Amino acid sequence: MGAAITDQMGRQAPEGLLGIHMNLLVPALGGPLSMDSEAERAAAEQLATFRASGIGYLIEQNTRPQTIGYALLDSPIALAGWMLDHDTDSYYKISRAFVDGQPSGGLTRDHVLDNITTYWLTGTGASAARSYWEGTRATALAAGHTPPEVKLPVGFTVFPGEIFRAPRSWAEKVYPNLTYFNEVDKGGHFAAWEEPELFATEIRAAFRPLR
Repeated sequence: MGAAITDQMGRQAPEGLLGIHMNLLVPALGGPLSMDSEAERAAAEQLATFRASGIGYLIEQNTRPQTIGYALLDSPIALAGWMLDHDTDSYYKISRAFVDGQPSGGLTRDHVLDNITTYWLTGTGASAARSYWEGTRATALAAGHTPPEVKLPVGFTVFPGEIFRAPRSWAEKVYPNLTYFNEVDKGGHFAAWEEPELFATEIRAAFRPLR
């Protein structure tokens, strides 16, 4: 959700917003932008894998959020299972924290349980699921309207465990004013949670020229 919101902020360009930083190329989730290079074909293959086996949670929340929503409010086990079964990279990393006791960065057992507990104590599992449905509805209503281009400076960081590794060529097509692009050696879909220090370093690097 952070990536989608940041992308929209860049397109709306409110006064005072100097630039944005991204680590998930949201527009490419609908399909590959081009497949001319080896990096583009690799990203397209990762996208195909995700769409074939990794979007069960997304389809459910986009179309029938209340069905899963009541279970998320009724059972902490249902809530935990639903939150842990995300993309393959995150699933195996979180599983290791519980099964092997070898967490990946900030994806420790305590941090994962803290995250689940926050949803449980605040009763926000259903509303979180419904936000996907609301976003899908907004996209449907906007069909046929070309979104405004992002003209602000954009920084982009590629984390190796992301759903797909966006090649620079794709990032430049989506964000013509790409002012920073870097590939790091660790981190995944939940990069800010998994590698907070590295994530903060990337944000500083992306915005340093804009200060």
